[in-house]
Amino acid sequence: MPEAHFFDKLLIVPVFNLLRQSFYQDSVTLMRLTRDLESLPGVERASAMMGTPHNRELLREAGLLTAEGERAAATDLIIAVIADERQNAERAQAAAEAALTTRRETEASTSGWRPRTLEGALRALPGANLALISVPGEYAGAEAHRALDAGLHVMLFSDNVPLDTEIQLKRFAVERDLFLMGPDCGTAIVDGVPLGFANAVPRGRIGIAAASGTGLQEVSVLVALAGEGVSQAIGLGGRDLTDQVGGLMAERALDALARDSDTTIVCLIGKPPGARVATRLEERVAALGKPCVVHFAGERASGAFEHAAATLELAWWTMR
Repeated sequence: MPEAHFFDKLLIVPVFNLLRQSFYQDSVTLMRLTRDLESLPGVERASAMMGTPHNRELLREAGLLTAEGERAAATDLIIAVIADERQNAERAQAAAEAALTTRRETEASTSGWRPRTLEGALRALPGANLALISVPGEYAGAEAHRALDAGLHVMLFSDNVPLDTEIQLKRFAVERDLFLMGPDCGTAIVDGVPLGFANAVPRGRIGIAAASGTGLQEVSVLVALAGEGVSQAIGLGGRDLTDQVGGLMAERALDALARDSDTTIVCLIGKPPGARVATRLEERVAALGKPCVVHFAGERASGAFEHAAATLELAWWTMR
């Protein structure tokens, strides 16, 4: 597998980039690798990211990108390290290479037969009703469409999915009465089953629909700390509430939580919605028939949302 590394000799603190070409890794693997590298002696900062333009910009702003990393393509893996001296940077390089090699060898030797297509996976597990997709964004749309066409709900973990692709996928999902959670959906809890980066929280009566993965995680933890539990936690994708996407999955999630017998209180969170989406969501919230809290970060509630917030305050005191 082609690879290269580069030390920027102009910097006082050695900056190291290891580039692995055509070596896609999901966010879970990259976070673990970053954590492991930062625990090494002499390593001040580390980051492992795919070489998308956005990720390269993040590394550049953080002072973690060298000339080698600048040449990365979206499917290339960049491992960046700042160390107190060159020797420790070289040790970090060796540790990263060993970790990646060991992981691939372990998967090859212990996993046995693994399906390589969606059709093969469905033959092996014919009762499946959900597909979790984590591939480079340029390929994610095609894989998600295949899964939806096969009648599967989809949790689209992939990021960098084009907006037009997201819109097409969500319209396709609505036509088939299916969920398309995402893109860049990193967390969800469905019928007590955690998906992605879900926290271990008790089951309960509060259903969450979130166009914010970190918001979903924080609310679920706060609910647990308050002595309550989560019935369902549905990730929508960060762009779902825009007028371009139309809040398609937010509406589906609210309808599902309204029908769910385990859910007695609903929580809707995310970034401020587009004007047209906000109007439709106000109508959905008002018609839920259940107490609902709505929080759009940085925006003051109004209309039905203001009523929902007051209703939730009453529900909160009832819970206590």
